[in-house]
Amino acid sequence: MSHDRRIVATASAPKAIGPYSQAVVAGGFVFTAGQIALDPATGAMVGAGNVSLETERVLKNLEAVLVAAGSGLDRVLRCDVFLADLADFGAVNEAYGRFFTANPPARVTVQAARLPKDAKVEIAAIAAI
Repeated sequence: MSHDRRIVATASAPKAIGPYSQAVVAGGFVFTAGQIALDPATGAMVGAGNVSLETERVLKNLEAVLVAAGSGLDRVLRCDVFLADLADFGAVNEAYGRFFTANPPARVTVQAARLPKDAKVEIAAIAAI
C-alpha cells in the first residue's frame, strides 16, 4: 500500500485559517478541507449573513481547490455540509443545486453549534481525481 500524498495549495481559494491544508490528494482521491465564504483575494467573508450568497462563494472556493488538485465538481463523490441553522436547508439546497445539476454526489448535512468566522455554511468534499 502506497502512502504517497500530495498537498494542494492554490491562491484561487482562501488560505487555510489554521494548521491544515486546502486539500490532500491520495489514493486517486482528493479530500478537501471545509470551505467557508471567504474571498480568496481579501480574506473577507462574502455575503455574510445571506446563506445563499455564502453557499455560492463556498462552492466556488471548493471548485477552485478541486481544480488545483486535478479534479472538479463533476467528480465529487460526497459533500459534508455544515449549517449554523438547519432552517437554512432549503436555501442551501437551491444554491447547491445550481452547482451540482446532474448526478449529484452523496451528501451529509448537519447543524453545527458554530462555524468559523460565524459562517452560516461550510462544505467539505471527497472527489475522484
